[in-house]
Amino acid sequence: MIIFFILTALSFPPISISASASQLDLKSIVNRRLPFEEAIPPFSIHGDPDFFSNEELAARLEEDVSFLGSLCIGTVESGVLLNSVPMRPDPKWDIVNPYESWGTEETIGFIRAAIEKVHEVFADTPPLYIGDISHPGGGTLNRHASHQAGRDADLGFYYKAGKSTWYTPGTARSLDLPRNWTLLRALLTYTDIECILLDIRIQKLIYSYALSIGEDPAWLNSIFQYPTGRRRSLIRHVKRHHTHYHVRFYNRRAQSFGQRAYRPLLEMKKIQAPVYYVRHRVRSGQTLSHLARRYRTSIRAIQKANGLNGSLIRAGKTYRIPCKGSAAAPREPIIVPDRPLPRLTPKALAAVNWPLADPTPSPTPHVSDGTSSPIPQ
Repeated sequence: MIIFFILTALSFPPISISASASQLDLKSIVNRRLPFEEAIPPFSIHGDPDFFSNEELAARLEEDVSFLGSLCIGTVESGVLLNSVPMRPDPKWDIVNPYESWGTEETIGFIRAAIEKVHEVFADTPPLYIGDISHPGGGTLNRHASHQAGRDADLGFYYKAGKSTWYTPGTARSLDLPRNWTLLRALLTYTDIECILLDIRIQKLIYSYALSIGEDPAWLNSIFQYPTGRRRSLIRHVKRHHTHYHVRFYNRRAQSFGQRAYRPLLEMKKIQAPVYYVRHRVRSGQTLSHLARRYRTSIRAIQKANGLNGSLIRAGKTYRIPCKGSAAAPREPIIVPDRPLPRLTPKALAAVNWPLADPTPSPTPHVSDGTSSPIPQ
């Protein structure tokens, strides 16, 4: 059961800002401490998505678009972010680029909660790098295909030598495995994870460490792609993710309200329809100019969507084509799965409280003795 904190918009007003705001404006907002921040829980809820009728929702949006808090419009690959909040400076983390570290209240709260759990376990933990999340208004972010709706976050690794530099590749020699596993464990048990993208070699190192301290092998196999090879695992392999974690969160409130508010916001011209993408497999003789004319977009937009520096495209290869217009709002309900809680807590982590899958109270904590099965090779 997930408990959501319900606050009014007056107690936690989100910052409504467009992606076109100047860097000076963003800097002043990022560095400004708001009076309500000291008292808020990890994230706030401005109402239950099912509480308002469609008519009530439209009327409230007409009065004040910020009353719903942060909204995800569209998808992570074709999205708009409304009423975003910044990842604010803190001694526990270093923000790589403050102008690209905006998300929903839920996402920012989840990141904070996971990092703070690491500091609860290890008091002398160095700051963690926070990379790209989203632009204040969502949409295309640099070279990323995703990161468009405030639900994706790039988080750095913890290293044995302490603070390193952003994007340093992780290795068996350099990674602080206890802290990295604690971070992953906190993300899995205290937040709503859709997926974590991580190189299979880094997975093997962290999986092996978790097994060595007595984590349940069945539980580990259910969340890691290594060693089972299940591609739809929560922690799954994607190339070029040996330097950081790419974490994608479910946002029950921001997604649900965003889904319902999409059409009213379009009709009120409070937002523009997100750019959506189609996939086109190039045939022999086709050029970028041909694709741009066919899909009523620009050559530059296609180049940007696919990381192309020139005009050469290859027959047989599939490319993402950005299209403008009123993309259809998702119709499927937002279903957030139960968090994958473990059945036990290893001794190495038992000094602090962790949620467990078995809700039955016990006179003594369920703690493993540190023994484990052989590490699969």
